[in-house]
Amino acid sequence: MNPTTMNVLVLGSGGREHALSYKIKESKKCNNLFIAPGNAGTGRLGTNVHNLAIDDSKAVGAFVKSNSIDMVVVGPEGPLVAGIHDELKSDNELSDLIVVGPRQAAAELEGSKDFAKKFMMRHHIPTALYQTFTKDTLDSGQAFLETLDAPYVLKADGLAAGKGVLIIEDLAEAKQELKNMLVDAKFGDASSRVVIEEFLAGIEFSIFALTDGQGGYVLLPEAKDYKRIGEGDTGLNTGGMGAISPVPFFGDSLREKTIKEIIEPTIQGLVKDDLPYQGFVFFGLINTEKGPKVIEYNVRLGDPETEVVIPRLETDLIDLFIAMGNGTLDQIEIKFNPKTAVTVMAVSGGYPGAYEKGKVITGLRDFENTMVFHAGTASGAEITTAGGRVMAFTSFGGSKEEALGKSYAALNEVCYEGINYRKDIGFDL
Repeated sequence: MNPTTMNVLVLGSGGREHALSYKIKESKKCNNLFIAPGNAGTGRLGTNVHNLAIDDSKAVGAFVKSNSIDMVVVGPEGPLVAGIHDELKSDNELSDLIVVGPRQAAAELEGSKDFAKKFMMRHHIPTALYQTFTKDTLDSGQAFLETLDAPYVLKADGLAAGKGVLIIEDLAEAKQELKNMLVDAKFGDASSRVVIEEFLAGIEFSIFALTDGQGGYVLLPEAKDYKRIGEGDTGLNTGGMGAISPVPFFGDSLREKTIKEIIEPTIQGLVKDDLPYQGFVFFGLINTEKGPKVIEYNVRLGDPETEVVIPRLETDLIDLFIAMGNGTLDQIEIKFNPKTAVTVMAVSGGYPGAYEKGKVITGLRDFENTMVFHAGTASGAEITTAGGRVMAFTSFGGSKEEALGKSYAALNEVCYEGINYRKDIGFDL
């Protein structure tokens, strides 16, 4: 399938989807662009479809047909784990549709931590030692905790909106939290099974690959995000307060080791296990004393990492997606801007706890040196806040300091009640 131009539907409403839409819109092959539900930023690039429920695959399929959509790009993990790819492709009228995102069986890599760990063990991919427990094996789980050194890592098996991972220093507290998760359903069905892992010490980073399901793939640039709300990486976890790409410590030696021991065994493992995977693979990695290890897989791009990785892409994104759909990614040469990209996330006051929406945002404009990717915004008579993470400010520079200077300069012009952002993104590099 090689049409001259394509109608594209992006599913999602965050900064990730705004960044993807920005790069799709740059392509000469983009005809009409729709974003469902979108936000105030995506509405400037294409048509927001506010009333389309992205977890309703039948409604999405009907929209695809009525608007002659050629390509669906699935941003968040929820619809993928629920099987939207399978549902869309089960319709004979949509046999030529390109869907960016794995089928349901492969999406279990993110949908179940236990599934992912078993996959890694099967394909000899380095990761933390682990065991999985249910409420019926609570006693065994608490006994397993006693065999580990602090801190203790407890992960809800299913999707828990990024909140299902606990790292606890005290053994008694870890045992109690295990009971809270398994018996008291702290994270609902997501914690009906809990994975307990050994703690891995090191510095975390992320790598992204686009794969075509036939063993072909291209690597996107690596990134490092900053999850904690407070400076110096303190305080509560968030969806991400900023990111930087490239990562200075990811040199040739570490790159080669990561590709050989993690990336390629994963891509080949998907083929060997007959897990149909056309889409992005997110590798959440940690660089330990014994080399890189996998913390987790995600079956979509990360956020806010997308806001630094995708702007660096110089290859036409639609061309990449077409090659993915045709199984020809191994024939594509992918190019990137070599400069450093950083993004700083502006969040609502109180986030990640309780916060208010509907705050009027002032000072927004087309900044010369900074791209503003909307994450939680709404447009009406004025642009207002509509989420915990509001906007990501992305800039390029010859150094991280230069790039950060541009992002902070733009941030200083933008204002809404309760605005908060970290002043130390990239501090540890």
